[in-house]
Amino acid sequence: MTEAARDNEYDFNAVELKWQAYWQDHKTFKTFDTQDKPKFYVLDMFPYPSGAGLHVGHPEGYTATDIFCRYKRMAGFNVLHPMGWDAFGLPAEQYAIKTGTHPAITTQQNCNNFRRQIMRLGLSYDWDREINTTDPKYYKWTQWIFSRLYNTFFDERQQKGRPISELEIPADVAAKGPLAIEEYRKPFRLAYFAEAKVWFCDHCRTVCANEEVLNDGSHEKCGTKNVHKVGLKQWQLRIPLYAERLLAGLDTLDWPEGIKEMQRNWIGRSCGAEVDFEIQGHAEKLRVYTTRPDTLFGATYMVIAPEHPLAKVICTEAQREAVDAYIRQASLKSDLERTELAKEKTGVFSGAYGINPVNGTAIPIWIADYVLTGYGTGAIMAVPAHDTRDFAFAQKFNIPVICIMSPDVDHGSPDDTAFFCMSKEEMTQGWKDPAVRAKVKEAVLAGKECWTADGAYIQSENSATGFSVNGCKKAEGIAKMLGYLTEKKIGCEKVNYKLRDWLFSRQRYWGEPFPIIHWEDGSLSVLEADDLPLMLPELTAYQPSATGESPLANATEWLNYTCPKTGRKGRRETNTMPQWAGSCWYYLRYIDPDNNERPWAPEKEKYWMPVDLYVGGAEHAVLHLLYSRFWHKVLFDLGLVSTDEPFQRLFNQGLILAFAYEDDTGSLVPSDEMVERDGKFFHVSDGRELHQIVAKMSKSLKNVVTPDEIVNEYGADSLRMYEMFMGPLDAAKPWQTAGVEGIYKFIKRVWRMIACTPVDAIEMTREQTRVLHATIKKVTEDTQGMSFNTAISQMMIFTNEFSKCAVMPREAAEKFTQILAPYAPHLCEELWATLGHTETISYVPWPTFDEKLTVADEVEILVQLCGKPKVRLMMPNGLSAPELEKQVMAREEVQALIEGKTPKKIICVPGRLVNIIA
Repeated sequence: MTEAARDNEYDFNAVELKWQAYWQDHKTFKTFDTQDKPKFYVLDMFPYPSGAGLHVGHPEGYTATDIFCRYKRMAGFNVLHPMGWDAFGLPAEQYAIKTGTHPAITTQQNCNNFRRQIMRLGLSYDWDREINTTDPKYYKWTQWIFSRLYNTFFDERQQKGRPISELEIPADVAAKGPLAIEEYRKPFRLAYFAEAKVWFCDHCRTVCANEEVLNDGSHEKCGTKNVHKVGLKQWQLRIPLYAERLLAGLDTLDWPEGIKEMQRNWIGRSCGAEVDFEIQGHAEKLRVYTTRPDTLFGATYMVIAPEHPLAKVICTEAQREAVDAYIRQASLKSDLERTELAKEKTGVFSGAYGINPVNGTAIPIWIADYVLTGYGTGAIMAVPAHDTRDFAFAQKFNIPVICIMSPDVDHGSPDDTAFFCMSKEEMTQGWKDPAVRAKVKEAVLAGKECWTADGAYIQSENSATGFSVNGCKKAEGIAKMLGYLTEKKIGCEKVNYKLRDWLFSRQRYWGEPFPIIHWEDGSLSVLEADDLPLMLPELTAYQPSATGESPLANATEWLNYTCPKTGRKGRRETNTMPQWAGSCWYYLRYIDPDNNERPWAPEKEKYWMPVDLYVGGAEHAVLHLLYSRFWHKVLFDLGLVSTDEPFQRLFNQGLILAFAYEDDTGSLVPSDEMVERDGKFFHVSDGRELHQIVAKMSKSLKNVVTPDEIVNEYGADSLRMYEMFMGPLDAAKPWQTAGVEGIYKFIKRVWRMIACTPVDAIEMTREQTRVLHATIKKVTEDTQGMSFNTAISQMMIFTNEFSKCAVMPREAAEKFTQILAPYAPHLCEELWATLGHTETISYVPWPTFDEKLTVADEVEILVQLCGKPKVRLMMPNGLSAPELEKQVMAREEVQALIEGKTPKKIICVPGRLVNIIA
């Protein structure tokens, strides 16, 4: 019996510190790259180490993966479970700007605090594999991977990336020498440097990726709406070239369907056609992209984006002043303000006319900001009779609406389309009313309503050419029109994507320097691997300029570069990589973190990849997860990794929220300004009643709970088990500190049941055997399925049964300790030692169960009379419905129940109930 077992009171603090020290001293969870066991790679989305430290929401995912890893080790797997720090980022730099403290100092302090907090939770990480994205030994290889991207082109025929050295150079280009060859290669490189219209945050003074600008127009990093488009030279990555591969790969992954759909929507694949329109009085042609080429006969106007290169070329002198003013006005709006947030369509007539290629009609060309240059060609044909957006624009500017599709009103509803011609009464009657449908059809044919559903084409022929789609339905019309456009060489089929090139520059100091030299002749080159890492220079001022230039521009000695071999002069790149760079490949560095010769050894990568289970928040769906998949596919194409996808299974844990309080106006009130009385909540100062709501933990709301305070009061095992017991892992749940008390009592009860009760190799009763095997079965299956809350519920059932024992059966004590160990590892290490074992429980084989022994001999049957519960009977388990009816009706209690009544019907549910209708 251990020292802690001599007292009925469980000293969680002493036990937990003891076993944490043991695990650290013995490197219990050190992972070896052995091939004699099946591997299992479990990954957490590694954290950004903020100065605030962890709150209780952070350990939820870490605890889940820890339980799973501990279970897998006991099940015979070689488990890789690492931890590190995504440590580049704005907060450390902003703190440096404010205080003058170097970001490396605050970053290291924050990492140390996070590590302390995580280790205090007993998480079974292999700390020998710890990484930090700000460590030059790490970002040396981030820079190396960037150089691979720079020196790769995408082969459209093979649909894969290949070394730029394999790009075929035309003979006439090659004859002009190296500079001409380099110029030819530029538009093919996956990483390129070019002028771009980019999002710029005035508050952070840095460029934002498209994905970092939220739906409300604010910057994801700082939350302000000081974001606008500017023209800057930037590093960009051609991620759209991998759009098809990124889409196809989703079908092979065990990911939540919602995350897959978010990525599909962000990539935004659409099939359509590019069509050329001649412009009256101009040699240039205007190319439009449309997903509905079948509606060309209904085009009554065209729209080009304000940024379109032809906008100022084709506008007439009479319209020039209005066009220039409109273009200036549009430049001040974000894409979101121009599209999703726009309450009213705006535009200006250019004065020019395009010629519809299928019927020769001249149609006006408008400039409007609801068309963006980033999608398609930046120009559209508008068919207001069959597109709600075009219809609204045509209504406002009195543009003709020509119906070219007779509505199929009798075969399906038009979804949620609103019709102006319908009264409230008619809308109430609904689409099933033939009179309503007839009225809408009449209005559509007259060009007074917009119809977006299917139908049959009308007014869609050219008598001069003989081409017609009249009578066709949508699918047939699209195919026929595409064939005609291709044959006449006035258009072609085209697939487009919403996904844009990834802006890969930040005007900051605290990030990975680009391994790039800008030479005096305008050419670029990347540093060789032997010259890496290119380390950040020491600076005393970290504020970027208001014009967007990085603080690195002030590091004159570092900035100016002379090639030691040739004497050639140049400048280093002053932008740094975004925070996403380090997190794009960190899972690969965990495989071989101390390798100074290469980023990872091929044989180790082949053994460990892909990641078998990745756990993290759903907020990374179209940022980190999409970026990582892109980088990984490039590395795969270059033969540097063995798998096409990095993360086989993804699990998103839900948020742990906290209670907050608001008054009748909706204003939030900090928790320390609330007092509770008789189950109601009141403001401490003026007594007004408040409403309890659930919200994110926030310093301003004073509702942040730290793991330190919970661990100090209840222990790490209590915190771990409570977070898993709160509800399904993928659900959002409100934190209630009072709930930890119940788990703490459970842990103390387990302690008394095993450590403070005589344990002997006695034979178990049939019911005890059933409960043990049923518990092993349930915990095994639920742990595998990450249903940890129900596994804990079953262990509580076990404890209720065996806490009655005057002598604890050894088999039950040991097997229960084994299955509880992943959930409460400190407690179970101590119990294992108390039971006489000298080795750690961490690698003791997981117990098995006998399916036959999980079934009870008897089961409780509820007997009802006319649906009302009357009596409960213990009956043999496994009876069929006729057998159950026969035995229940023979019981004296039931005969007394129905005395004087004749049963009209008897309903039997085997194993559950019998309902007698009398």
